[in-house]
Amino acid sequence: MKKTLLIVVIIVAVIIALPVINLIRWTFQAKKPMDIIIVDKTVPTLEREHHKSFTWILDNERIVKKEKKTSYSYRKDYFGFFPQRPLREHKWDRNDYRLTDLINLAEKNDAVYFADTYGVFFNDWYRGINKSRKSRKLYGGLNNNDFLLIKEMKDRNKLIILEFNAFDYPTAQFESVRTQEKLGITFTGWTGRYFTTLDTTGPDFPIWVTTMFRKEYKKPWNFTKAGIVLLKEKDIIVLEEGTHLKNPIPHIITDEANAAKYGVSASVAFDQWFDIIDPLQNLVISKFKFETTAPGDTLLAANGLLSEFPAVVKESATQSVYYFSGDFATGDVPIWASRFKGVEKIKGILYSDKPEDTRRFFWLYYRPLINSIFTNYYNSMAKK
Repeated sequence: MKKTLLIVVIIVAVIIALPVINLIRWTFQAKKPMDIIIVDKTVPTLEREHHKSFTWILDNERIVKKEKKTSYSYRKDYFGFFPQRPLREHKWDRNDYRLTDLINLAEKNDAVYFADTYGVFFNDWYRGINKSRKSRKLYGGLNNNDFLLIKEMKDRNKLIILEFNAFDYPTAQFESVRTQEKLGITFTGWTGRYFTTLDTTGPDFPIWVTTMFRKEYKKPWNFTKAGIVLLKEKDIIVLEEGTHLKNPIPHIITDEANAAKYGVSASVAFDQWFDIIDPLQNLVISKFKFETTAPGDTLLAANGLLSEFPAVVKESATQSVYYFSGDFATGDVPIWASRFKGVEKIKGILYSDKPEDTRRFFWLYYRPLINSIFTNYYNSMAKK
């Protein structure tokens, strides 16, 4: 009996001690001072979920602001849309950089991360409004100042990362085209997303998609299984599980060399929005892959598309400009966990070994990718 009690006491002591030890390890981890511009124009809630996971990684890796050596706050350390309390009053503010700020920003800062430029729309901000159609923009889109900031940062060979939807609506065509030219890639116009169910009663399904489908094909929306919807202006493609897809969820695939270089998993499931680009001369680090059937391949080919396309590209010339063709930074990660060293090893609670577990994307792909990019860039700065 005493032996059993002793074992229980030891187990409890270890359980209590491990978090404390990992907190101490995080506290004494060497800080990496970097000044980073974070841009997020899509902030319809106080959670800031479109850039919170990025600041989680910065905090976990002890990447801090240079002047005060303090961590980045997902609540206030960004440019973009700022919801105001109380939310029921629908008040909001904006934190934008002016044209006169750009030279100083590019000189002072080491990196810029455009986490989300889509913006906030009337139906997103005023809850309870009918979402059967797209609504007008309140705020968002890549603009002239954003382009000029990218140009100034690129001219100084600073680290630049842009994510999904930088080139599509609501960004104006002029800003879209010249930003693509500056990054050396071409946007095909196609965007898409996986849905756990194509049934219109699904919680996250955009009802206006069915209107597009009926207008183009002149027939009712009868899809009910899981699948992928691809959109381009007034065009729509629906890939449904069983008919067009063997496995309905897209995967991000990374070859052996790049998986080792960036410390990412060779394959992870991805369930957020993505866009399809032509990388031109850019280096492709990872690809999206659909597991299509023969009818699925035929449907894609009829629209000039393939079942594989770039997920992450890197400019070959400067080696410091990246484009992520997916909504990578979106995620509701537990912010408290960022201050524990080695927390990513808690498999089973944070994520599982199941290939279709979409939680694996953050822990086994996005986190190590961001960590690798910023650590390598920080080390290159130290050598200058």
